[in-house]
Amino acid sequence: MRRDHAAELDLAAERLSGIAKHTQVIDSPVLSEMTGHTVKLKPENLQVTGSFKIRGATNKIASLTDEELERGIVTASAGNHAQGVAHAARQRGTKATILMPEITPPLKVDATKAYGADVVLHGEVFDEAAAYAIELSQRDGMTYVPPFDDYEVLVGQGTIAMEILEDVPDVTDIVVPLGGGGLGAGVALAVKTLRPQVRVIGAIPEGSPAFRRSLDAGRVVAADQVVTSAEGVAVKRPGDLTFALLNEFLDDLVEVSERDINEMILLMLEKHKMVVEAAGAVSLAALEHLNLRSRKFAQAEGEHVVVPIVSGGNIDTVTIGAVIQKGMIARGRIMNFEVELPDTPGQLVKVATLLAKTRANVIALDHDQFKANGHYTNSVALGVTVETNGPEHIEQILATLRAGGYAPKRIY
Repeated sequence: MRRDHAAELDLAAERLSGIAKHTQVIDSPVLSEMTGHTVKLKPENLQVTGSFKIRGATNKIASLTDEELERGIVTASAGNHAQGVAHAARQRGTKATILMPEITPPLKVDATKAYGADVVLHGEVFDEAAAYAIELSQRDGMTYVPPFDDYEVLVGQGTIAMEILEDVPDVTDIVVPLGGGGLGAGVALAVKTLRPQVRVIGAIPEGSPAFRRSLDAGRVVAADQVVTSAEGVAVKRPGDLTFALLNEFLDDLVEVSERDINEMILLMLEKHKMVVEAAGAVSLAALEHLNLRSRKFAQAEGEHVVVPIVSGGNIDTVTIGAVIQKGMIARGRIMNFEVELPDTPGQLVKVATLLAKTRANVIALDHDQFKANGHYTNSVALGVTVETNGPEHIEQILATLRAGGYAPKRIY
């Protein structure tokens, strides 16, 4: 059956009115300077439930009949779709059962329960939770709400593109993270229906290669394994419908590293005061890798207006703490070193004085006489973690210690 995509997008926007926010784009001077293009963020991390997923879930559940709702709803999710479905089900007064992988952060599990849904943890990855959700729907007669491989779901996500096209009329490129492909397919469908000259660029973590393999093969190919901190896009097998649309409409695909993702989470905290989850940072991490010179459409150099979709902000505090630390280490803002000291009074003060002279801020000290190279030598191992201003400051600290007669060994 041929669908009228423009009419379906308008209907989805109508259904979402008063439930999902029309998130306002945010200028990003720091990313614009970094990339040489005008960058404006589409902050779906500020959406109701903290991610874009409420759009597709609401549109899908609004399309269900009363009889389908009475049977109860079941779905599978790595976290954000779960909250969207739970929120939309509560709006319609129906019961939702959500299957989530066992790796799902507690923050997302608790948030889903808070919307009144029953949560069942099952499987190591999303795909295993989804298989069990389909099994339950068949066994118990519940209505299955797919997280991405469904027309109403992806059209709901496509309302993001409608808002971008309305708010940023001169947009040239939209960057979207890809997991199962619902967001990417919805955005691409909306863009190519309403303003086909705008490019849609997908972004994936290196450790989640299913879309790269599938697009290269021209058919859906599952990844052997998925290893990424971005659990929101950790999907082994893209959807059939989402792949078909993206295979037709996607203009480019960019892969990003875990380090790229972590650094963008930290950058958003520091420069935009925004909390972004790893999946939401994938499109931001892609910005430095875009090949905009190969555009199919005439565009003067430097005139690109790029809108990355920041898909979500549901990250737990333990993870964000680890990301901040990794990011600071990667930037040379935190250094850890070991140094052997003669086991005589005053040595610790001497090292502390040298560090103070270089304005290194000591975070932690580990003074351990059992870690020295030889148990029978008259020396003590000192481990020191310091906060620094960057790589040049680190070299200055190490040079000052060497000049003071010590042989520091940098650990990280």
